[in-house]
Amino acid sequence: MIEIRNVSHTIGGQTILNDVSLDIPQGGITALIGPNGAGKSTLLSFMARLQPLKNGSIRYNGQDIRNTPTAELARVLSILTQENNIISRISVRDLLMFGRYPYHQGRPSENDKTIVENALAEFQLQAFAHRYLTELSGGQRQRAMIAMVFCQNTEYVLLDEPLNNLDMYYARSLMQLLQKLTREHRRTTVVVLHDINQAAAYADFVVAMKNGGVLLQGHPNEVFTPENMNRLFDMDVQILEHEGRKLIVHHV
Repeated sequence: MIEIRNVSHTIGGQTILNDVSLDIPQGGITALIGPNGAGKSTLLSFMARLQPLKNGSIRYNGQDIRNTPTAELARVLSILTQENNIISRISVRDLLMFGRYPYHQGRPSENDKTIVENALAEFQLQAFAHRYLTELSGGQRQRAMIAMVFCQNTEYVLLDEPLNNLDMYYARSLMQLLQKLTREHRRTTVVVLHDINQAAAYADFVVAMKNGGVLLQGHPNEVFTPENMNRLFDMDVQILEHEGRKLIVHHV
């Protein structure tokens, strides 16, 4: 379980996170949703220890991240941020092997190589394995970055808007793959999503944020109601049922 207690953050006197307390359940996909500026990415950055936490605490399996050595945390937690531009000439296969660095420390084993090759296949990257990241499209590069994260084989995976640059086919394929890998390997995946229908279709738990705080949380079928979406996004939507999941109609 991820325990978040009393996390606050301000920039230049402006409140970004306001006393956030939250328990993210063990296992499955938790989606962070909400309008722009709600604090989703900022919260994720604190969860990943990308910036020092000044107010509150965050614990993984009871261990405070402020007291966890970096090498130990890298074996527990992996992260993909929005700012993931890599401009060096590194091949896709080498990038994925870099994700294994906390384990091989520069000396890859046969097991490391097998994990990388399996990831290349699962993320449909075999045809690009020898190509440099700078030679790929934005969507191909995004898939490679996510594959690298999953090569770390961590118990917890944090993804900030992983569907960026992906078309409908690859966005759906990626969410299906995230669901499959999360369930098969019993991981806890926390993902920031702007597409609320992807959250409704694939998340096991939803956290809705607004104005730096948690407004709603629960199963998608509990969170996605017309009343809740109006509170969250200040707009009226229609909610339909499709194969036991909610479908949010907000385009018209």
